Amino acid sequence: MKFQVKEKKIYIETYGCQMNIADSEIVASIMNAAGYSVTGNISESDLVLINTCSIRENAEQKIWNRLKSLKALKKRNPDLMIGVIGCMAERLKETLLESNLPVDLVAGPDSYRTLPELTFHAERGQNRINTILSEDETYADIEPVRLDSNGVSAFITIMRGCNNMCSYCVVPFVRGIERSRDPESIVKEAEQLFSKGYREVTLIGQNVNSYYWEDGNSVVKFPQILERVALINPLLRVRFSTSHPKDLSDELLNTMAAHKNICKHIHLPVQSGSTRILKLMNRQYTRDWYMERLATIRRIIPECSISTDIIAGFCTETEEDHRETLSLMEWAEFDFAYMFKYNERPGTRAARNLKDDVPEEIKLKRLNEIISLQNRLSAKSKKADIGKIYEILVEGTSKRSPEYLSGRNSQNKVVVFPSGNIQKGEYVNVLIEKSTSATLIGKVI
Repeated sequence: MKFQVKEKKIYIETYGCQMNIADSEIVASIMNAAGYSVTGNISESDLVLINTCSIRENAEQKIWNRLKSLKALKKRNPDLMIGVIGCMAERLKETLLESNLPVDLVAGPDSYRTLPELTFHAERGQNRINTILSEDETYADIEPVRLDSNGVSAFITIMRGCNNMCSYCVVPFVRGIERSRDPESIVKEAEQLFSKGYREVTLIGQNVNSYYWEDGNSVVKFPQILERVALINPLLRVRFSTSHPKDLSDELLNTMAAHKNICKHIHLPVQSGSTRILKLMNRQYTRDWYMERLATIRRIIPECSISTDIIAGFCTETEEDHRETLSLMEWAEFDFAYMFKYNERPGTRAARNLKDDVPEEIKLKRLNEIISLQNRLSAKSKKADIGKIYEILVEGTSKRSPEYLSGRNSQNKVVVFPSGNIQKGEYVNVLIEKSTSATLIGKVI
């Protein structure tokens, strides 16, 4: 049964990672087909969907607080429907409906196709939850509605789910097993974006470099799909995120090196510099393996920038383990990092089998040391770019000044420069003259 309404408006609020942003665009497309138009004004909406993240406790706390704040909106408009979708919906299920908060429907990441039906039933006080995980759903046939798009860059989801089962991570439980999307649909989506004026796509997944598609005698792995997208047009930049160190192959690195329009940046989460801790995390590689992969990246793609994720204070972490993380950071000279203190997530292997025994004050102390070191490394990385010339894809006006434009280089560093007569979506060569902690500043040459 196809559920369709007339002249209703939907407001979508997104929290969390790039995957959630891409998922919200899929949801917008599904609801648009059902008769809802997307609005940026929550007060005029008939349906509010909160797309949620469960990766850390404070991510979920933001959602609880947001739902509390929506009570007043619901009171003013009792007919307003409010739904919680995404990872937190999958993790908590009926708990959200049973809370004393304005939640009318709940949908997990694999049940977005049923949102029109769920909304229809929820309006009538009937079945209003679907958190069934799928083994094959990829939404490959749905053309996303690009929300808050700059018209230059877009995400393309190439796979969903994760099989890695890192002991600290809730993702496999809320997003299901890995399944890759038909490569033809990926290429088609990238071609359509380019024809509409987009000049950069980012191929995303929980672990993109384990992408695997088999159709009869044909096998497509990540290096092949990356190359196919890059070959669409040399003016189309291609990025990807996120990679797992155990799956980072030389074939992928050689593919990146062979194509100028495949951006020279790899996000490669290390999480810890201690092999003992990495084993407890079930990361499936050692400190030495990770260092060998970084050395290979720099041998094959010398100009490649590398960013990472780091967790401070994982279960049983000693001061020696922490020092190993700091020493690996010093050796790696990461260009950028996402850094967090360990936050136990219910249901994970670590929560079941390991004691969260590092005191909060020690976690915070170690995290601050990691942040301080990374700030120094990031500043060093940007300072080394002064005097270099980079090709920049112009993404829009700088947030700080309408007289400046902003874009990124191949290495994913933000560059700002005087606007002149340059238009969004153009490529320009910029000479870097100075840097701040977050930005490179230069002039067009």
